[in-house]
Amino acid sequence: MENRPDAAVQVVEDFFAALTDMDVDRAVEYLTPDIVWQNTTLPTLRGLSAVRRALAFANKPTRRFEAVMQNIASDGDAVLTERIDTLFVGPLRSTFWVCGTFELRDGRIAVWRDRFSWGNVAVGTVTATARALRGGDRRG
Repeated sequence: MENRPDAAVQVVEDFFAALTDMDVDRAVEYLTPDIVWQNTTLPTLRGLSAVRRALAFANKPTRRFEAVMQNIASDGDAVLTERIDTLFVGPLRSTFWVCGTFELRDGRIAVWRDRFSWGNVAVGTVTATARALRGGDRRG
């Protein structure tokens, strides 16, 4: 018997691989036209053009994103992720924990909900700023 990863999990993993590769065009291929993206306390983005604009803004040579999956699981068309996200803005790097819920429809992501702690984001930003001021850690 072939050991094949769950199709819904594969879609989410491929989506994040495209984002980490800064390939917004490839990433949006995994989204439905009526995608809904919700982030903790931030405005909900609705529709492919709004989400594409946000992803394009975050994926520039001076701004980029990485996600490292800690855990990923699915139940049918629902996928849950625990990840460590890193946002790079110029020389600053902020790393924080995120829990994501993805609802797929017809093999594409229709709903993307991310939950995170603004406290973790703040700690990541302070740590990144201190690191940049010290001139240390040039990775990324």
